[in-house]
Amino acid sequence: MACQVRTPFLYVVASITFCLVFYHHYLRDAIASFSSLQLSTSTSPPIMQSPTPSPPHPSPSPPLPLPLPLPVMLLERTFPPPPPPPNYAIIDNLTAVHFVNSPPPLPPSPISTTSILLPGWEVFVIVPRGKNSSDPNGDFCVFDNNEVSPAKYFGRLPFPDRATFICPLPLHARRRLPFKQPVLTKSPMHPPETNGFSWPLLLQWSHLVYDSLTTNDDVVLFVKGVNIHQGTNRKPSELRCVFGDDASNGVRTAVTTSMQEVFRCPRPEQTAVPQAEPIKVSLEIVTENKVVPSVAYYTPPRRLESKKGKSLLCANTMVYNVAKFLREWVIYHSKIGVEKFLLYDNGSDDDLQQVVEELVKEGFDISTYFWAWPKTQEAGFSHAGIYAKEVCTWIIYIDVDEFVYTPSWANLSKPSTSLLQSLLARNSSRFGQISINCREFGPSEQRVHPVMGVTQGYHCRRRHHNRHKSIVLLDAIDDSLLNVVHHFKLRRGYKTKRFISDHIVVNHYKYQAWPEFRAKFRRRVSAYVLDWTQKLNPKSHDRAPGLGFSAVEPDGWPQKFCEVHDHGLKNLARKWFGLETGSGYKMAWQR
Repeated sequence: MACQVRTPFLYVVASITFCLVFYHHYLRDAIASFSSLQLSTSTSPPIMQSPTPSPPHPSPSPPLPLPLPLPVMLLERTFPPPPPPPNYAIIDNLTAVHFVNSPPPLPPSPISTTSILLPGWEVFVIVPRGKNSSDPNGDFCVFDNNEVSPAKYFGRLPFPDRATFICPLPLHARRRLPFKQPVLTKSPMHPPETNGFSWPLLLQWSHLVYDSLTTNDDVVLFVKGVNIHQGTNRKPSELRCVFGDDASNGVRTAVTTSMQEVFRCPRPEQTAVPQAEPIKVSLEIVTENKVVPSVAYYTPPRRLESKKGKSLLCANTMVYNVAKFLREWVIYHSKIGVEKFLLYDNGSDDDLQQVVEELVKEGFDISTYFWAWPKTQEAGFSHAGIYAKEVCTWIIYIDVDEFVYTPSWANLSKPSTSLLQSLLARNSSRFGQISINCREFGPSEQRVHPVMGVTQGYHCRRRHHNRHKSIVLLDAIDDSLLNVVHHFKLRRGYKTKRFISDHIVVNHYKYQAWPEFRAKFRRRVSAYVLDWTQKLNPKSHDRAPGLGFSAVEPDGWPQKFCEVHDHGLKNLARKWFGLETGSGYKMAWQR
């Protein structure tokens, strides 16, 4: 608005008065607004904790006195600058705010793990003792090309105690040779600081000392990649055990036996190796001047413990996700003479441990041993032959889909622990091993796991037996610990007793309903049994006829392998363990 001087005099005075009043009110409101903005932007906004309603706006501030003489204000009238943008961004409607202009949190230091590349592009991550939080969830693997993959908690390695994880090797990382070990992080959004970090090479499963066991007299090593063919073994004189984290300066002892993946050597002198902390133990190939990489440690002697004293007969098997089968297998065999069960858990992710704990509360003697290593069933059996020697006299090596049975029990009204134990008593003076043939049962029209158990659901089998399983006297096992799928080499002076199928058999419920067999197809545990996914030896007796090389259900699977209808164990188990209910029968192992 412009003010012009005109006559008469009164008009001029009125115009000036009007201008002064107008500017006074205008500037008063502007100053009040400016002061209010200064107060509202002088502090950071509070962090929102919950979606509570916004409080009502406060009433306008009272007018403030003019800080400057009016003529100066008229000449220097300015408007306040716009307020700075808020220092936060709303993540979602529930989690309040995240500051975006504040400096990000400092990245954590990387955890230096030891990692092994397993078959199927899986990375097995071992966390050093004391380096991992107690929370096994929410971890990620960060690779040297900044790719991230989820790390699934796998279990804890014993002796010494270490947490383990499995994470897939990302596709792009598979193209970068040589492969590097990842580091662990809790959040992919805030990976650890790896500038200047030395990425070690990823260990190869095909060439590794993966476990060890110390006895009172020697040390047993379990090694991949030294004796690579069944029946072909390096001479012990070509090898030495190496004790110490620094292999070049480690203490060395001679290897006494070399068989398959098992190597034995004397313990070093106590003064030569410090005992305060466990130390690495490895295997040296003298002829190649090479020490095999190792994740195994030399520890004091250790053995299976039992609160019930030494058992005459134990059962040992390697398991993976067998929770749904375990109750039936344990209850049945405990009633015919097995006193203790030792399960080598090969990385189960079902509720196996919960089922074991329930059975223990019911009075069954069951122990589990975390055995993470893939396709090492024979090595695991060798390990058990030493580990359980103080608490087991005999061990029967059968799987949880296998049941010992003889037609001579058909007339018994109830089971008895003497059924197997009397068999051992009659043969213990002359034999160190009892060999029992297997009968292989087919799907028997089942399309899902039978709710009453495998003994009730599968009743049709192949005509001829295939393979055998053994009950072994642990004192009779040869020092080499050599075994080939459930039978051992024996010390000199011991023999193996072979029973014909008409006397005693193992019912092997091998070819089950397709969903169950498919899981077995994908995870063979034996190093010396043909891998069904490999296109080798299609006529092998180990293969399921007509299956092919992939986990695709063959036509007519429910009717396959049905040559003989065999209801012997089905009827006997129903008589022994069947419970009458209002709607029919219920087996003792059913919930």
